[in-house]
Amino acid sequence: MSYPKHHRGTPKGLCIVVTAPAPVALSLPFTPSSAAIARSRLQEWLTGLQASDDLVEDSRLVLSELVGNAVRHARPLDDGTVLVAWNTDDVGLDIAVTDGGAPTVPGALEVDVDETTGRGLSIVETLTDRWWLETSQSRSTVHALFSSRG
Repeated sequence: MSYPKHHRGTPKGLCIVVTAPAPVALSLPFTPSSAAIARSRLQEWLTGLQASDDLVEDSRLVLSELVGNAVRHARPLDDGTVLVAWNTDDVGLDIAVTDGGAPTVPGALEVDVDETTGRGLSIVETLTDRWWLETSQSRSTVHALFSSRG
C-alpha cells in the first residue's frame, strides 16, 4: 500500500496495536543472593518499558526487601525455591514474592533509630501505594503495588 507523499498521520483504516509487556515469573534459589538476580532482571524489564528512574530504583528496593524477608523469615517452596513475579497493567506495577509460608504473619514494625533490622516492610509500605498478603496451606505471596500515576 502506498500513500501520497503529502499524507500525514495514521492512514484511515490502519490500526496500531500496542501490546503490554509479558508478565515475568522467576523461580530462584531460596538464598539471599537471589535478591540481586531479581533486582537486575526487574531493572532490565522496567528500563525496556522506559520507566522513570524513581520507579526503577524504588521497585528494585521493594523487591530486594521482599526477597530478603522471604529468605530470612519463611520456608522455601516445595522445590527449594522462591518465586518472584511482576507485571504491569492499567492499575500499575505489581511485584509479588511467593515462598513456602512462615510461622508468623508479615507486618511492618516500628523500630528504634539504632536498629539495623526490621525495616523491610516499613520500607515497602512507604514506597508503594499498598501491599498485601495472600496465603494458602503451602505458600504465601506478598504483593506490592506501585499504582499508575497520571
